[in-house]
Parts: sequence; C-alpha cells; structure tokens
Amino acid sequence: MAQNITVIGTGYVGLVSAVGLADFGNMVTGVDIDAHKVERLSRGEEIIYEHGLRDYLHRNLASGRLKFSTDIRGSVAASDIVFIAVGTPESDDGSADLRYIARAIEDIAAALTEFTVVVTKSTVPVGTNRWIGDEIRKHAPDADFSVVSNPEFLREGKAVQDFFHPDRLVIGFEEGTEQGDRARELMEDVYRALYLIETPIVWCSLETAELIKYASNAFLATKITFINQMANLAEACGADIHAVAKTMGMDGRISPKFLHPGPGYGGSCFPKDTKAVVSTGNRFGVQMSLIEEVIRANERQKELTADKLKRMLGDPAGKTVAVLGLAFKAETDDVRDSPAITVVGMLRTWGATVRAHDPEAIENFSTLFTDGVSYHENEFEALKGADALVILTEWNAYRNLDLEKARSLMRGTVILDSRNALDPDEARTLGFTYKGVGR
Repeated sequence: MAQNITVIGTGYVGLVSAVGLADFGNMVTGVDIDAHKVERLSRGEEIIYEHGLRDYLHRNLASGRLKFSTDIRGSVAASDIVFIAVGTPESDDGSADLRYIARAIEDIAAALTEFTVVVTKSTVPVGTNRWIGDEIRKHAPDADFSVVSNPEFLREGKAVQDFFHPDRLVIGFEEGTEQGDRARELMEDVYRALYLIETPIVWCSLETAELIKYASNAFLATKITFINQMANLAEACGADIHAVAKTMGMDGRISPKFLHPGPGYGGSCFPKDTKAVVSTGNRFGVQMSLIEEVIRANERQKELTADKLKRMLGDPAGKTVAVLGLAFKAETDDVRDSPAITVVGMLRTWGATVRAHDPEAIENFSTLFTDGVSYHENEFEALKGADALVILTEWNAYRNLDLEKARSLMRGTVILDSRNALDPDEARTLGFTYKGVGR
C-alpha cells in the first residue's frame, strides 16, 4: 500500500530519496527551509548534478506523486512516515554536528497527530536514534511514533542507480515493541519494490544500523588509503601498481573494488565519517588508531600530489598549470574535501597561476578560489599556454584527451596524471614528461 511520506532535507540524500520513494508509488513531499531551492525543484530544475536524476524528478512531479514545500509541520502532520535527511556536518572536534537534526525533531514533535514512523536517513553517531526518540517524547509526551534508522549507501555520481538497485537495505528498529512492529510493517510497504527484486534486507537494532554505516565508510576509506600507500611504494621501487591491484582483486577475500590509486579521497562522506568514528571511539573509550592514521595519510596523499608536480615543474612561481578535474570524483559536481582544493591551494601559495576545467564542478569550485585561478569552458581552453597539466578527476573526457592537440596548445611538457587516465607511452612519444601514480 502506498504511504504518505515527508522527506526533510533536499540535498544529495534527501532529493534522491524523495524522488526514489515517489517512483516506488508513494506520495512524497520533499521539504526544505530554503524557499528558492523548493521553487526550483517544483519547476523540475536539478539543484545537484546526478546522473539520471532529472528524468525521475520530472516523471514523478508530472505524476503528482512528488511535490516540494517549505511547510515542514504541515507536511509531517499529513504523513505516515517522515524521513530525516538533513546534513550532519563535521564539528570542530571531528564529531557530527546534529543541530539540523535537532531542528527537524522540534518540527516533527510539534506536528505529530496519529502514529508516525520517524526514519533517520542522515548519517549519525551511535546512540543518536535513541536520543531522537527521547527528544520527541520530551517535546510531545503523548505522541504515538517509532524511530527507525535507515542509513543510505549512495555513491555520488551513481546515487540514482544505487537507490533502485542497492547491495543491501539496512533498517534498524525498536525490536520487541508494539510501535517497532508497526514501524517494520510500514517500512516493508515503503520498500516493497526492493522486496520484489530480492534485495537483501538487514533488520537490526538502532545501534547496529548506525554502526554499520560508519563501519562501511571507514573500511572503504581505509582500502583507498591502503592502495594509495602501496602505489607510492610501487612507484619508489619500480613495481606496477595496476598489476598489483588487479592481482589482489582476484582474491575473493579482497575484491577489486576501491583498489584504484589516486590523489586521496574526498566528498561529503568519507572525510567526516572517518572523523566521526574516531570521535565515537573517544566517547566510548575505544581506541580507533587505524582510522586516525587513515585520516592523516589521506591528507598527506593530497599534499604528495602537489609536491610531485612541484618536483616535475621546478620552481612553480610564475608558471601556469592546467588543472583538469575539480570535483572529488567523476560524475558529480561535489567539491567538498576534493584533492583539487589542496593541490590548487598549494600551487597558488607557490606562486603558480592555475587554468582549470571540470565538466560539472566549476560553479562550486569557483566560490573557493578566484585570485590567480581562471575557469574555462573546455579542457583545451584550460591547456592554452600551460607549463604543466595535472589530472585530478577521472572524467571520461580526460581519458580520451587528444594529447597531440594538448601538445600543440601547451607551452611546457609536464603531465602529472594522478588518476592514471592517460596512456603513458603515447604521452612520452609526443615528448611529454609524464608521471602517473604507482607506475
């Protein structure tokens, strides 16, 4: 049976979830305090770049199953299920900042009428969902509700695909309670479409669901950091990291995923979630030394990328560097904690001028750097007169870069390919001084 659903927050997680839940046949209202954002979404305008999102947005707006509003309390009052998908940014001490969660709780508590399931999509520390329940009861002692933890595992750039074809669905609920049983029934209805394609569903406690999310992201961040350090070693000793990673990935215990060396991870999840794991460990008196080292090593990997370019280029002062790729990964416009921020920042500190291009992330990145950084409509415009080229994001357009044309446009011959996107032999044949990562 279709449910009436409110999704609070229309960022990456909230918007993809709202569109996806509506496509499952539910009646969904996406709410946000940003009236301009709500107006744009109501007109069918994308506010983030995410492959495939526009089609689903238009289809569900047209069907009447999806709408957007700034009226949080009115939407909650008319809903059977409320998803919280607001941001949980990093605090100064590395812990998750729950101020937006707290604000949502107040609105939810004030609007509850009949039995409602309150679902946390936001990534939150262990214990948060119990706290949410306590806070709602404090504001609305007579409210009839149940709290559910339903963490997301959406990869930016493939979020729509991941929503409709997840590896697994994790649902933490209040086991052994009448409200918990009712919540489980409603969540089964919401995700019936995933039941039909036999998606594995993990039913567990609230705390287990919360920790599954953090453990998953921390492990993937560790895997990335591991292969980056192995790539650095391979480069130093003359080995080929691609052969190493490919052979490692043949082992079923390891798998080939996330064994791609590069300039370090970034984005909205791994940086803040690894720090939140460490903060949670400190709160419970459990040492998380491995994750602490992953955080340090990842920041160092970004700096090593800039240092390598400096060694290839000589004194960067007065030189021009073409930077291709500003997003933290391909198929997204997200620049949060992108390696490009570190590399461009260090180049500017050294006195270099930067000519930059990215297929989707220029608007977001340009708010971070203006002086000494110019932005160009295509990769070849960025290459004009450059002394060096550095590739920081693995966009397909860069994998097929016309190196002969690049050679004719550039003043210098230095290429640092931090994503191993180019053919080294072709680059060297054309007279480039080429370096990749781990080879």
